[in-house]
Amino acid sequence: MTEETQEVQEVENEQEIEDNGSQTLEDERSDVSQPDQDFEPTVESVVEAVLFASDEPLPDARLANIVETSAKQVRECIENLNNKYRANNSAFRVEQIAGGYQMLTLSPYNHWLKKLLRVRSDNKLSPAALETLAIIAYKQPVIRADVEAIRGVAVGEVIRSLCYKGLVKIVGRAEVLGRPMLYGTTKRFLEVFGLNTLKDLPKVEELKKPPS
Repeated sequence: MTEETQEVQEVENEQEIEDNGSQTLEDERSDVSQPDQDFEPTVESVVEAVLFASDEPLPDARLANIVETSAKQVRECIENLNNKYRANNSAFRVEQIAGGYQMLTLSPYNHWLKKLLRVRSDNKLSPAALETLAIIAYKQPVIRADVEAIRGVAVGEVIRSLCYKGLVKIVGRAEVLGRPMLYGTTKRFLEVFGLNTLKDLPKVEELKKPPS
């Protein structure tokens, strides 16, 4: 059994599941209602949105500057938000930490959050995987030999790993001797990297280092 035949057997089942489920996912998304265009943000909801998006503690003065209000009103908003979270039995609170405020989950949920962090760690991409994925994204559809010619090393195992993670899939076979498999990226790739379509990928010129 050749290496490429083995790749087909390892990937095809997963590809079939992805392809069969993609239409259902699109149907579900089309049923999601659009946000209320008449919604008017309040100072409190803006404070909540900023805290939700921040990955670091924000001092009340900085929050006030962002929200365009006073530090006193920011503190009042945070108190009101925490009262609502308690009333709704929410899994998080706005806590004071390192001289600022940050939205944090409560300690009773640590057991499940540790599982999430382990999953994220398992899904991290190595530099070799990122480089291979970038080549596939920009050159697709592309055969493995072309990826190896660019990287200068064998990439069979790396491509299998990317397929397993749902970032790369087989998109066909090349019309050349041996008809090797063609690889391309998936919808999962777009989701992970925050892209709407492949047209949103940075232009190659934008990736070049500026002259020193």
